[in-house]
Amino acid sequence: MSTSLNGSTPITVARGDGIGPEIMEATLRIMEAAGASLDIEEISIGEAMYEQGFTAGLSPEALESIRRTKVFLKAPITTPQGGGFKSLNVTIRKTFGMYANIRPCISYSPFVATKHPVMDVVIVRENEEDLYAGIEHRQTDEVVQCLKLISRPGCERIVRYAFEYARVHERRKVTAFSKDNIMKLTDGMFHAVFDEIALEYPDIESEHWIVDIGAAKLADTPEAFDVIVMQNLYGDILSDVAAQIAGSVGLAGSANIGNEVSMFEAIHGSAPRRAGQNVANPSGLILGAVQMLVHIGQNDVATAVHNAWLRTIEDGVHTYDTYDEAVSTAKVSTSGFADAVIERIGQRPATLPAVDYRVEEKITIKLTERIPATKEQVGVDVFVDERNASVDDLASKLMGLAGEFRLDMITNRGQKVWPGGAAETLCTDHWRCRFLTRNDKPTTATAVANLQWRLAESAISPIKTEGLFLFDGEPGFSKGQGQ
Repeated sequence: MSTSLNGSTPITVARGDGIGPEIMEATLRIMEAAGASLDIEEISIGEAMYEQGFTAGLSPEALESIRRTKVFLKAPITTPQGGGFKSLNVTIRKTFGMYANIRPCISYSPFVATKHPVMDVVIVRENEEDLYAGIEHRQTDEVVQCLKLISRPGCERIVRYAFEYARVHERRKVTAFSKDNIMKLTDGMFHAVFDEIALEYPDIESEHWIVDIGAAKLADTPEAFDVIVMQNLYGDILSDVAAQIAGSVGLAGSANIGNEVSMFEAIHGSAPRRAGQNVANPSGLILGAVQMLVHIGQNDVATAVHNAWLRTIEDGVHTYDTYDEAVSTAKVSTSGFADAVIERIGQRPATLPAVDYRVEEKITIKLTERIPATKEQVGVDVFVDERNASVDDLASKLMGLAGEFRLDMITNRGQKVWPGGAAETLCTDHWRCRFLTRNDKPTTATAVANLQWRLAESAISPIKTEGLFLFDGEPGFSKGQGQ
């Protein structure tokens, strides 16, 4: 279906499920009243498409619409319970390379209740990598794994975006959160890339926090932060935390930015229990649409919509979720809230800071060209499924099959149990057996395959193997037991 407001920029719109159609209607009416120039292509996503057998919740035709317009304004959807259904958001983000998720988390005190009245934090979340690669395996009867994949280009792209965002929006500081005291290679790479790139932006303050204490600081003193850049999982969790402590997850909009295609949405779900009641707060989608208008260069419209929304909040016109007799003047419906915002187009807030989107936000990231490191294999971690043998018996058998390798250690769930393990350590049926070359000399893929053959011939079947490599002489693998 194609509709036209005033003709101009093509966008794809999906009304979604649950409260989605109601809040999308409110958002579209506000943009039209503010003079947005849009050519709208509507697509169907979510429940109806899952029921038709589309496991990701949208059809090939819908994907083509998004590819054609390059701008997607999406209402929340409902994903069916049970297996076999993919996340629509993850599918779209990965399909179109939407690597940066931008979530402003701002307090609107005293008009929306919050313990943090001066909070103004933007979370920049990496959107494609990390545990969200979705690579999982059940390896033994007792153990499953999920691979955390972090790439240097992925780190560089999101960190550069965070600094460029800060520069464009005249923000003072960029903070990175990671857990590199434990995950020294994956999170260590993210931290190292952050430190390297920060040197290129001397006008912007930079700092790094370990994610656990950083999260505690964010929840307690969010005004200490400005722009926070994080890997996928941390960013997913803490952006919701930040939105909630700012006032409400229902007020937060979100942009998913790619080099070619971008998606804009509210961060909340479809709230099916509230569907069809005309009570849902459309603010998250409205503010997501504001981000979209800035992205497509309709800055005057974005400014008008955002300031009218701020004035509406300031005037105490609130939906049920933020209504408070102490500050609210009217409890309105979804459509009534849209009417109130439309009535205030052209007005600016009197107390809350007004916005003025003067600069078109078109951030283009160019990755640094690097010379690949010299790579040499010096061993292999072989993971085996063994339930019956003791670790000492397993080690004895493996040493007899090591050949040109030496058995260096055996771990269970990351904890070293041989040599010198502790009797108190809980062991499962999943063992990592590390073989290193004798005298630390490089080995070959053929030698590793021969080792696996010897193990298999002796009824020790490898579940998986991980090569142990040196990169320019530095180990590309963790040394031993977890912390």
